[in-house]
Amino acid sequence: MNDIVSFGYRDVDASEKAGMVRGVFSNVASSYDLMNDAMSGGAHRLWKDQFVRRVKPQPGEAILDMAGGTGDIAFRMHARGANVTVSDINPEMLAVGMERAQKKGLTGLAWSEQNAEALTFADRSFDAYTIAFGIRNVTHIQQALEEAHRVLKFGGRFFCLEFSATLWPGFSDIYDAYSHKVVPKLGKLLAKDEDSYRYLIESIRRFPDMPKFEGMIRKAGFVSTKVEPILGGLVAIHSGWKA
Repeated sequence: MNDIVSFGYRDVDASEKAGMVRGVFSNVASSYDLMNDAMSGGAHRLWKDQFVRRVKPQPGEAILDMAGGTGDIAFRMHARGANVTVSDINPEMLAVGMERAQKKGLTGLAWSEQNAEALTFADRSFDAYTIAFGIRNVTHIQQALEEAHRVLKFGGRFFCLEFSATLWPGFSDIYDAYSHKVVPKLGKLLAKDEDSYRYLIESIRRFPDMPKFEGMIRKAGFVSTKVEPILGGLVAIHSGWKA
């Protein structure tokens, strides 16, 4: 029996999804940051600032920023003195991040092409694991969470920033209309790619809701899990600890 997973609103064979997602991000890599600003009105910068405040990066500690692509989270943690390894399955996204780091004059960041489901790092390598707006694109989310748990040291912390479903009455309907009708058109206008942004919106709708995803984090072995909704759950910060 084939392993069927979601790719936006489509169901596809699991063996095909990673390549399809890679194609999406290869297409949008050069315009990814521009589109983030356009889609969120710049709010993604505030969400990422809040996320990093929750992570509390410490000088000298080792942090893995998975799906870190263009470096937005990594640069913030690097500024606090952490030793950050930026990993992504997509080399085009990493190339954009490395170019941005070079332009900013940032040194000391490590860059590594990695599959979140099969990391090449040794057990207990990192003090913290972060992933922002990336885990919903993973083929087998539970496997990626278990890998996050494996590479963390005892006492290590897991933090995930991801879209969810807002629970605010009325706002949910407005956001649904905006995301399905406006965002793909923005993608066509600014990134010359309507289909990739249609997928990205659809992938949010197929992602587990906040309670279910928290349960998956616990199943991976994390304790003291917590969910912090932003804008009623439009975005959420998930966290847990490796005991």
